[in-house]
Amino acid sequence: MKLASLRTEDRDGALLVVSKNLSSAVLVPEIAGTMQKAIENWSTVEPQLQQVYEKLNAGMVSGAFPLDVSKLESPFPRSYQFLDGSVYLHHMEKARKARGAEMPPNYKTEPLMYQGLSDRFCGPTEVMVFPDGTLEPDYEAEVAVVVDDVPMGVNAAQAAKHIKLVMLLNDYTLRALTKTELPKGFGFMQAKPTSAFSPVAVTLDELGDQWDGAKLHVPLLSAINGKRMGQPNTGKDMFFTYLDLIAHACRTRSLSAGTIIGAGSVTNQDEASGFGCVAEARIHEQMVDGKSSTPFLKDGDEVYIEVLDDQGQSIFGAIRQKIKTL
Repeated sequence: MKLASLRTEDRDGALLVVSKNLSSAVLVPEIAGTMQKAIENWSTVEPQLQQVYEKLNAGMVSGAFPLDVSKLESPFPRSYQFLDGSVYLHHMEKARKARGAEMPPNYKTEPLMYQGLSDRFCGPTEVMVFPDGTLEPDYEAEVAVVVDDVPMGVNAAQAAKHIKLVMLLNDYTLRALTKTELPKGFGFMQAKPTSAFSPVAVTLDELGDQWDGAKLHVPLLSAINGKRMGQPNTGKDMFFTYLDLIAHACRTRSLSAGTIIGAGSVTNQDEASGFGCVAEARIHEQMVDGKSSTPFLKDGDEVYIEVLDDQGQSIFGAIRQKIKTL
């Protein structure tokens, strides 16, 4: 099943059931008005939404209309909680090397995670505005999961049943600010502006054997201005799984339904897979050529992130965002 949020005057948008080929959609206010309402009552509404989805794909739903991605919010226009990890250790090692920082001593025994901005997310085709181009804006191509209510103390084995939806994530970072903010030892604040998500969120059954119960195995495509940056496999070189991240997050707190959990910029140790952010490309260029040539994001650039199935069809829809600097 594929779900989205139509932009409305309400901050939480309106829940849409979207066809498998992303061509049509239908509002379902009689089931759930918003994505948040749906995830909070998932056990009740999921079967009803699934019925609508099947009828929509069969062309048997009245009120269906062509899907216009430009009118979509992120699937969750805002969330009570957004947590992002860094489980592709190759990315973390390179990013820290670039700013001259040491790796934390326990980075292989406990996931690195921060709590990010979540009161408003950027839509999948909405212009992303940065206050200053000199802050070295960067994108990060990621995959995120959405959970229902998770009790405090759930372990990794118990966490699997709480994952209900999967989305693509662009976790923007202002690299110039990480160099001064993180050494304070109090986490991200200014260096992490709002994030963006794919046009649709999908249920696990849509992913087939590409979802193994703990992580997703697909090439994650990203490009800037049409130039391919990379296609690393999301299941490869993932040191901690989404189950580990959930267990880590709820050690001392419960997680409310609709909590979004990312796993960090996807990167593989095989350099042939390319990169999931500009910083990685620049580090590679510095090592190979002695200087970095790929610029950070600038005014007018377009960032693209997408996953295609075996038939070349988009699974989540594409994140396509223009960059604007003030």
